Amino acid sequence: MDILIILAEVGLLIVLCLLLDWLVGKLFQQVMRVAWLKKGEKSAKTLRRNIRGIVILLGVVLSLAIIGVNGVLIYQGENLQEYTTNLIRDIPSDFWVALGIGSIKSIGILILASVVLRFLPQWLDLACDRVKQFEQLNANEESIDGFFGFLKSIITKVLWLASGILCTQFLQFPAVVPQYLYIFLKIYAIIGIGLLIVKAASAIIDSLDDLSNKYASSDNLLQFYDHLRHLVPFLKRCLEYIIYVCMATLVVQQVEFIANLATYGSQTVKIIGILFMSRVFIEVTNLVVEETLLNNNNLTETQRQRRLTIIPIFESCLKYGIYFGAGIAILKTIQIDPGPILAAAGIAGLALSLGAQNLINDIVCGFFILFENYYLVGDYIEIDDAEGTVEAIELRTTRIRHPDGQLEIIRNGDIGAITNYSKQYIYANVEVGVAYDSNLDHVYRVIEEVGQHLKTDEPMVLEATQVDGLEEFGEYRLLIRTITKVKPGGHTRIRRIFRKKLKEAFDKEGIEIPLYEA
Repeated sequence: MDILIILAEVGLLIVLCLLLDWLVGKLFQQVMRVAWLKKGEKSAKTLRRNIRGIVILLGVVLSLAIIGVNGVLIYQGENLQEYTTNLIRDIPSDFWVALGIGSIKSIGILILASVVLRFLPQWLDLACDRVKQFEQLNANEESIDGFFGFLKSIITKVLWLASGILCTQFLQFPAVVPQYLYIFLKIYAIIGIGLLIVKAASAIIDSLDDLSNKYASSDNLLQFYDHLRHLVPFLKRCLEYIIYVCMATLVVQQVEFIANLATYGSQTVKIIGILFMSRVFIEVTNLVVEETLLNNNNLTETQRQRRLTIIPIFESCLKYGIYFGAGIAILKTIQIDPGPILAAAGIAGLALSLGAQNLINDIVCGFFILFENYYLVGDYIEIDDAEGTVEAIELRTTRIRHPDGQLEIIRNGDIGAITNYSKQYIYANVEVGVAYDSNLDHVYRVIEEVGQHLKTDEPMVLEATQVDGLEEFGEYRLLIRTITKVKPGGHTRIRRIFRKKLKEAFDKEGIEIPLYEA
């Protein structure tokens, strides 16, 4: 009988230790759902194992203490059954009455929680189906399913935890037990609700994104939505970080010795908001600049090129201005006076400018290139060894895309002689060799006929091909030079097409193109 009593006491202690370990495990499980805490998952698992080891060690020590105390009592000749019975009899009857009432209340609470949780999944599944049927939105079904699935999990766990706290109060546990359990419940609820809000925000944003894309048309403001749609992932991340910061702030407030750190939460939220708004302002100003300068059907090709050249300069200046304003706002948010910093930056900038002559030279040359209209974005130019289509003209550099695909970046200060193939028109010169016994009048006539067909078939050709004359008496052939007036940038393509047509026409007319060594 003594052994059974000892086993009962040790078993009750083991049940309490297992309950404590379960509560700690659930807390860690919810905490690790936060995305920015997953990076420390390995450290969290190590901490979790250490806490479990402490609980096990505490359980073992207390179990040995119970066994030791009971062993001493047996050694002293005490009857454990009578000793335990006397301890129980010494407890006031009011305690047993309160314990009985508390047990009944606890059983009632647990039964009520079970009944609610039996019907809760059905209600949430019905609500999920109703939401997904709204406007027949299909793009956000995954977000909606994730939201309601997580809501179901949160409500279930919070309800059981709340029921457990009420049971500890009904069963007259020491006041410290429900007090700390209540703190744990608040922390768990904060984390759970925060994660729930993250999923809700994702579902709402996906729904609004789908609706905006669905109803966008050229006769309302939503016509510009497609230009700003790439900001949606950034909006999601910013909202997610703001919610995480708010969660951390509320959790820190529950722990007294670190509660003063919660004051940094509002500053962090403001900084995230400033960064998001600065990004939005940049995209909106870029859209306004492009729509203002390019949304005009009466623009000539040259005017459009000029505006395409100037737009990146405007956008860069606006972007740096917005970033500068955002930096000032962030400094004020963290209660740092930006005045001395700006003054020191001005002095440092002046000192830097005295030694940055190459940088100033590049910028000055960039201004001259833009304002004197040497070349524009889209022009085909040749600068020293670089040749290709101009992709961008910046204050310091010019970016040229070579026909072979490589991108060449040239400092504006290093630009010397410029050959622009894109001003008004250009000649596509083609030289063709024929045999010495060829009838040149016949050859000229065939070439001009090919040129007429080329002008008809190719919009890039401005005037039909003309025979410029006999260019050279070669060792094996007569070299005839032809010129074709084409639109800027089309000379390379027209040369290739013209050579192909000439070969076909010469073969048809029996005109020999002799083989020779260059």
